[in-house]
Amino acid sequence: MKKVVILQHRLLHYRTKLFEQLRAAGLVKGIQIELVHGQATRRESIKKDEGSLGWAHKVVNKVWEVGERDILWQPYPSMLKDADLVVVMQESRILSNYPLLLSRLWSKRKVGYWGHGKNFQSDAPTGLREQWKNFLIRRVDWWFAYTDMTVDILTKAAYPSSQITCLDNAIDTSSFKADLASWSTTEVAEAKQQLGIVPGAAVGVFCGSLYPDKKLDLLVAAADLIRQRMPDFSLVVIGDGPSMPEMREAAATRPWMHLLGVRKGREKALYFRMGDVMLNPGLVGLHIVDAFCAGMVIMTTRTARHSPEVAYLRDGENGVYSDDTPEAYSQAVLNVIQDKARLAQMKAQSLADSEHYTLEHMVERFAEGIEAAIND
Repeated sequence: MKKVVILQHRLLHYRTKLFEQLRAAGLVKGIQIELVHGQATRRESIKKDEGSLGWAHKVVNKVWEVGERDILWQPYPSMLKDADLVVVMQESRILSNYPLLLSRLWSKRKVGYWGHGKNFQSDAPTGLREQWKNFLIRRVDWWFAYTDMTVDILTKAAYPSSQITCLDNAIDTSSFKADLASWSTTEVAEAKQQLGIVPGAAVGVFCGSLYPDKKLDLLVAAADLIRQRMPDFSLVVIGDGPSMPEMREAAATRPWMHLLGVRKGREKALYFRMGDVMLNPGLVGLHIVDAFCAGMVIMTTRTARHSPEVAYLRDGENGVYSDDTPEAYSQAVLNVIQDKARLAQMKAQSLADSEHYTLEHMVERFAEGIEAAIND
């Protein structure tokens, strides 16, 4: 049986089902998949986002705090040295990746990258770190790309397209869809009434961490303009983060802006059921998949420092890109929510796309890519 090792510097809770299903899919193909992970750094531990798997190999990372960066060394278990393929995250700060990359010079063991292709939120996209990351792009045997956006980066860097698997990065949508379906229309209407939302009024939802890259000042300014044109419009804000004080100040003078803090699972699903559009003028990431599950149209801007999942947005079909001003953004939103036929069509497309961007689809792509990499 072939053996594949996947390295994660820490195991995120939303990845546990991926690895469970991927391990099972590997066995069907005659491939033994092993997971090695460490633990969160001191600075990461405040997120409380770690998961656990009984069969995974947990190691103790060495961490050096250098300025605002954490530099890591992740030990590699000796019992897994006979792996046919090792998949590492494309993170230049993980020093233990480099010996594995160098070992390709003399070892039959293959090495694959799993990553974005570049740092989409870098403050210095042409700086030394990104140049170094770009240099290493072609120094692996296989690429597991997050989305088509990553595939474009790789092919432009002259990496062979035949050695790329596009994973269509996703999360467990089946659980969230079950949570959405668990609320009756009556219960959603009652929850709206408790918030003071008028029946039939358009509702925008923001869900995510509250920090500057989310363009929250633009969100509030645009919502003010929408409210001027649609006096019954309401904004539901789910999440927490460094920018919460500013958002509390904004909500204090806007009774139609409902600042709910963090909501998870079934409770989060209730507020998603209320929404017509997801207002996210800043960075768009994996939450786009949740928006699709709820049939919401996602609205963002072209200039935001998006994560690669923004590739799922098809302008004018399941979402909208606008220019980066309150006037342009608010008008883009109004163009959708005031046209009931267009809104219904776009919401239907979002729901349809939720059937594609699933954990099961990602597992299938991942397993096929692993098999192809081993046999290449």
